[in-house]
Amino acid sequence: MTHTELRRELDHLATEAFRAELAEVDRLPTLDIARLMNAEDTTVPAAVAEQLPAIAAAVDNIAGRMARGGRLVYAGAGTAGRLGVLDASECPPTFNTAPGQVSGLIAGGPTAIVDAVEGAEDSRELAAADLDALGIGPDDTVVGVSASGRTPYAVGAVEHARALGALTVGLSCNPGSALAAAADHGIEVVTGPEFLTGSTRLKAGTAQKLVLNMLSTITMIRLGKTYGNLMVDVRASNDKLRARSRRIVALATGAPEDEIEAALTAAGGEVKNAVLVILGGVDAPAAARLLAEADGHLRAALLAAVADGRG
Repeated sequence: MTHTELRRELDHLATEAFRAELAEVDRLPTLDIARLMNAEDTTVPAAVAEQLPAIAAAVDNIAGRMARGGRLVYAGAGTAGRLGVLDASECPPTFNTAPGQVSGLIAGGPTAIVDAVEGAEDSRELAAADLDALGIGPDDTVVGVSASGRTPYAVGAVEHARALGALTVGLSCNPGSALAAAADHGIEVVTGPEFLTGSTRLKAGTAQKLVLNMLSTITMIRLGKTYGNLMVDVRASNDKLRARSRRIVALATGAPEDEIEAALTAAGGEVKNAVLVILGGVDAPAAARLLAEADGHLRAALLAAVADGRG
């Protein structure tokens, strides 16, 4: 694509539109600038709300595939890629996901997380190669993320993943995007012109973060990674998380501190198992067995424990 063609394409994107009323924003007092930015940001949740049915449909399909052992992979360039990497990196400590179960690909590789890698976002071939390195298959889901909805890396990732039989989601911030059209599930959160012309790390970036939060969090809820709104699969890898683990068991069970400590010790620090030990009245090996039989769903394991007790 020539520079002229690219400029013409950008001219038609809502996220690239020029806001004439903000042309002298640099002359305003700092507090006024902050108020203007804050007012802009308040419009983002409403834009996300319009896409909730599409988000929910995508989550149900993602969860179905992940329940069969599939993986969730985000693919994007620049800010969009970094947001995908961020969301993926937070799944292991939050939900105790297995290595590689949720991952983020960014055009240009890990270096691009902190430094721009020139030309990487323009390569569909690079996206295909990155997905091939992961061995993407039919049970996997690939989420292409791009504010413009035209980024070749993101569009190429979705097209290649779909050709491999994977489920695909296209997350864009412009209507009628090539990315959404290429995917099984198109999610277009139309956030409009940015406070700084074309700076899609602002409203578009916020919208993408909100949607990625939903995709991963609700999928993990569907997979049984929570008990109500408690993170019962949290990985206690530091002092703060160990304290949180004890608090989660306390909130879930109402048990006294000594009983909580004993249950966590017996369960090897696994919160979900400790809750089942206390509420189900079973020992740690039985809790592990019941959870395995329930595919990790604590509510189902609790019902089974109660039924066993009655039997």
